[in-house]
This record gives sequence, structure tokens and C-alpha cells, in this order.
Amino acid sequence: MSLVKDPTDIRLAMLGMNAGNGHPYSWSAIINGRFEPQPIIDGGYPGIVEYLKPQPAENLGIDGARVTHVWCDNPADAERVARAAGIENVAERPEDVIGQVDAVIIPTDIASEHVHRARPFVDAGVPLLIDKPLAIEEHHLRRFIEWHEAGKHIVSCSSARYAKEIQAARYEAADAVGEIRLIVRTMIKSWEQYGIHAIESVSPLLEPGGWLSVANTGTPDSNIVHVRHASGVDVVLAVVSDMMGGLSNMEIYGTTGSMSIVANDTFNIFKSHLQAFIKYLRTGRPPFAFDETVELMKIIIAGIRSREESGRMVLLKEIDL
Repeated sequence: MSLVKDPTDIRLAMLGMNAGNGHPYSWSAIINGRFEPQPIIDGGYPGIVEYLKPQPAENLGIDGARVTHVWCDNPADAERVARAAGIENVAERPEDVIGQVDAVIIPTDIASEHVHRARPFVDAGVPLLIDKPLAIEEHHLRRFIEWHEAGKHIVSCSSARYAKEIQAARYEAADAVGEIRLIVRTMIKSWEQYGIHAIESVSPLLEPGGWLSVANTGTPDSNIVHVRHASGVDVVLAVVSDMMGGLSNMEIYGTTGSMSIVANDTFNIFKSHLQAFIKYLRTGRPPFAFDETVELMKIIIAGIRSREESGRMVLLKEIDL
């Protein structure tokens, strides 16, 4: 059952921006099918222009959907995003878009703010796409679970799960490596913000509901995390703040072989992520179970707890929800 009045004309609001995260620019441009480079450059995100500019015109835009409203924490950012992606309306307050749009995208990746940012729209029954990670504190995750159980429509994930290379590996790994024994995934920045990219690009390869324990023997700048799965697969996640060489890399080792994955097509990853949300709005069928998001957030929370407790192995069942 569709979550919107007119599935052929879905109106979206892009609400919020935090330092170092240019998603309002890129996601709005991908949805609306147009972008002006200079406002994006002026906003401090020339890298977005680098992956948008080479795209042929037919690759830009998602049919039947458009970002019609934008609000950013800094009003000047909102004006630039509006110019960059052809957004007609700059809202004075986030909640002003209620009744004007079919769904809201919260593109910020500071998890501690997500409950506050989402609450007005949850209360109003507006479907939400929230950038990763959804929550890294137990009481915040508990609130999202309560909202979900009350029938509210919330989707949150890392866009890395949609990388075409990851999707292909789901079907190719058995032939290439036999039974998987070890997966190694590298990532940049912090465990709190980007650890979810690492674990969620691994999770499509293993059965949900099977994650057992987490041990983070690293530091806030260099997280070395061992995650165990009930299938017997060990996963090592190396999330190192300045390790740009490890942004897109994953290695899979098995009983008969190994395979390397480099998933660095940012445009494809983001567009697939946004298309999945639009499909959810049209059909009412979520792209994956909310329980998967909860399980992955438990891994992030356990990784923080383990690091703070000198690398102690933390069982996921310890996370009190």
C-alpha cells in the first residue's frame, strides 16, 4: 500500500546539514535531475561536482519524485542547496514543511541529533529517510524502535549496502571463495559516523539476526573491530580516521578462494539508495527489515562500549533495549 497520495508526483523535503556532509547537495541534485556546480563549490564540496558532472543527463533524476523544500541549520547553506538543485522552497523552520511534502529526508550523520530532528515528522506521520547511523546510544535506539512498533515509517541505512559490487558479491561469493570464513573491510573517519558504512556493506553477505559479539581493540582514531557471526564467519573492520586508501575496499576469504571488492561509484550508490526509498514510498514495502537496522546499530554501540572497556568482547545481547 502506497504511503503517498500520488506515487507519480512525490514531493520531498531535504532537512538539515552538518559540517563535512554534503548530502543535501548531492542527494537533491540526484533526485531533481539538475545541478549548478558553483553553489556546491562555494559550499565547500567540489568532490560532489567531480562525480555529478560526468553523468549523462539521463542518469540524473528520479522519475516521479522531486525535492521541493529545503532547510539547513545555516540559512546560507539552504540557499546554496536550493540554487544548486533547483529547489523552489527554502523553509524557515523544518516543521514548516509538514503538510507541504509527502516525505522527509534527514541527511545528517550525527546520530545524537536524529531523535530530535525526526520527532516533529514522526508525530505528524510523515515518512522519513534518515542518514546513517540512525542511533548510537541505547535510549535513542529504543525510541526509534518504539516509533517503528507504533507504525511510523522510518528507513535508515548506509548507502554502501546498495553498491553494485556488494550486490553482485551476494551471488558470486560462493563460486569464488567457497564457504566464507573471513571478511575484512576498511573505512575512514570515525567508528561513530562511518563504522556503519563498514558493517553494512558486509551485512548483505550474511544472514541477518546472526551477529554475536564485538571487540574493538583500537582507539578513537584507529578502530580495529572484530565482529563474530553465528555462521562462523569472522569480520574485521578497520576504521581509521585518515586512511583514505581504505575508503572502498573489502576482502572476502573462504575455503576455496578469495575475492577483492572495490566499491567506489559514489553516484550509483547514492542513486540506488534514494531509489529504494522512493520505491518504499510507492509500495509501502520496506527495502529491508527494520530489525536489520536495529541489529547493526547494536554493533556500533557494542563497538563503542568495547573500546571504552579496553577491548573487552561485548555480546550483542548485552545491549539493553
